[in-house]
Amino acid sequence: MKIFDFSEKVGNHISVVHSNFIMSKIVKHQEDIHIGCMHLQPKGIIGYHEAVVSQLLLIVQGDGFVCGADKKKKKVQPGQAVFWSRGEFHETTTETGLMAIVIESENLESNIRMPIVEREDEGIGG
Repeated sequence: MKIFDFSEKVGNHISVVHSNFIMSKIVKHQEDIHIGCMHLQPKGIIGYHEAVVSQLLLIVQGDGFVCGADKKKKKVQPGQAVFWSRGEFHETTTETGLMAIVIESENLESNIRMPIVEREDEGIGG
């Protein structure tokens, strides 16, 4: 499991064509990809299971907890993204509710464009 940052603070200011916004790059990918939105109600859970394909979970609203194979829960909040490799066991829970975008595809990890915040095997700042 790896945790990434896509918050405003890591984005780039865009001003072309009279624009004024911050863009945080997430993924640049050439293969088949599935993108969905997950809505977890208060006390919601995505049960402990094996990833059948690489998955990137982007927290956009609410907060919760994620774990990998070590079952150590890590708090996640809006602006963070969690990556699990194919074959990696994981779980997502929330006490208050959570909305997240999920991106699933083969060879996803090498195409992630966000700065990494934490690796499961290395701790903060991995």
